[in-house]
Amino acid sequence: MNQQSSSFSVRDRVTPEEWEQRVALAAAYRLVAHFHWDDLIFTHLSARVPGGEHHFLINPYGMTFDEITASSLVKVDLDGNKVMDSPHDINPAGFTIHSAIHAAREDAHCVLHVHSINGAAVSAQKDGVLPISQQSMFVLSSLGYHDYEGVALRADEKPRLVRDLGAKSFFMLRNHGLLTVAGNVPDAFLFMYTFESACTIQVRAQAGGGELVRIDPRIIATAQQQAETVTESAIGALAWPALLRKVERIDPSYRN
Repeated sequence: MNQQSSSFSVRDRVTPEEWEQRVALAAAYRLVAHFHWDDLIFTHLSARVPGGEHHFLINPYGMTFDEITASSLVKVDLDGNKVMDSPHDINPAGFTIHSAIHAAREDAHCVLHVHSINGAAVSAQKDGVLPISQQSMFVLSSLGYHDYEGVALRADEKPRLVRDLGAKSFFMLRNHGLLTVAGNVPDAFLFMYTFESACTIQVRAQAGGGELVRIDPRIIATAQQQAETVTESAIGALAWPALLRKVERIDPSYRN
């Protein structure tokens, strides 16, 4: 069976709302690959399937992010069981992290987790994200930290992940990487773009060797209001159509 016929088969078996979510998440995978935040096959993005069931979509383990399509995403429940036939397995570490957050946060419709080089570098720094850039201001307004406990394979780590995340949108897994949580794919992606940008700027500023200028905490306290003003209250939705056009120009097969 070729990829095109397979995609039609999956599309015919799901609701229009689920298919729309699949396409958005597949686009996010392609964008993560485009911006070089992927780590071969070893990180994961997930999105909740619209509807009353606690089902979510996650990447097929073994595919690079620039290969992922809407139909190849694996649908699982909170126990990691496939709820639709798929020839693919899922990353057990990805399931541990994502299932914990999806189960605990009703607003967590999309969770992005990456091992980007600059993000992992800052996650190894004791002080974490520093208030030294406009990007960092938005991150610091809603940032949690979780100490490293090894590869996330143990179920007993879930309560600590959930506790440390709380109601935050940005989450730094120390000595590990970055994670964002949002109510939709566009917001989660914009949060990750901002998070990684803050880390990249920090690493480069530190490399310059000069004294760093810190942003006044009073300005950081107004970050959410400023973000809504800049994005006309649309948050990620403002940039998302342009990002989809970028993915289309690179390779439109993500929609299959």
